[in-house]
Amino acid sequence: AVILLLSILLTAAFGQQPDKSAAKPPPDIADFPYGPHERHVLDLWKAKSPQPTPLVVYIHGGGFRSGSKERLSPALLERLLMAGVSVMAINYRLSPEVIVPAHYMDCARAIQFARSQAKAWNIDPTRVGSTGESAGAGTSLWIGFHDDMAEPKSPDLVLRQSSRLTCMAVTGAQSSYDPRVIRSWVGESTARHSALDGFFDINDETRNTPEAFHRYELGSAINYLTKDDPPVYAYYSEAREIPPNAKAGQGIHNINFGLRLKEKMDALGIECIIRHRDQGANADREMAAFFIRHLFDRSGKTASTN
Repeated sequence: AVILLLSILLTAAFGQQPDKSAAKPPPDIADFPYGPHERHVLDLWKAKSPQPTPLVVYIHGGGFRSGSKERLSPALLERLLMAGVSVMAINYRLSPEVIVPAHYMDCARAIQFARSQAKAWNIDPTRVGSTGESAGAGTSLWIGFHDDMAEPKSPDLVLRQSSRLTCMAVTGAQSSYDPRVIRSWVGESTARHSALDGFFDINDETRNTPEAFHRYELGSAINYLTKDDPPVYAYYSEAREIPPNAKAGQGIHNINFGLRLKEKMDALGIECIIRHRDQGANADREMAAFFIRHLFDRSGKTASTN
């Protein structure tokens, strides 16, 4: 049975190639509300399994001001379902309607909601990973590094659930949204990305105030990293070098965000894999393999969680 399971997992990760042009299959559960707002909705694809399955949560990108759950990669979805991993894609509130940390808290609630439905949805609540691109990647890191947001005495039964993750595999991730840090790591043009103003609710008059600095620090995942946090895989495809005449915002998916994160995670002894397109990396295949490795141990039993 162990050999058969490993064969299935390896085939899903490395063998049969999903058809990238194929449309995603319809979710088993579509546009299910996880909260009161109209964007508090999720789609769920259930892996076929007699036993509770791991879950990977997809959080879309779009600069915290656009995007939707429909951006989930069909290839990644297929690989995960083939491996026996269920997949949930979520929407969340956007700027300028809300500012940091509301976007994060919505996504954390969706994870808590999934755990509250674990029995009904045949999900193992101890094996939950997160993925996403750009803003969704940054959100995955923020939730993964943040202390557990469970409120055991909350009258809202969803909020009593854990928000912790087993692992994160992301693309184009920003490990910090602090413009001061971005300026140091990547460059001035990147620090002037227009999405940051709406995310932090700042303008030219307020961007250098104590309140703005507090929001920058609150909204940056790397500030929460501690030695008990989960492992990360991060893929980048943007050019490594930022040209001198770069437009405002160029470089927001630069690999330096990942390399600086890896420095800190290496020092803490936490696995952090940083890959770039120029290395011949295949994001969907490598992310699926990373999830499979961390959500299943070699015997096919529950992987350890933090």
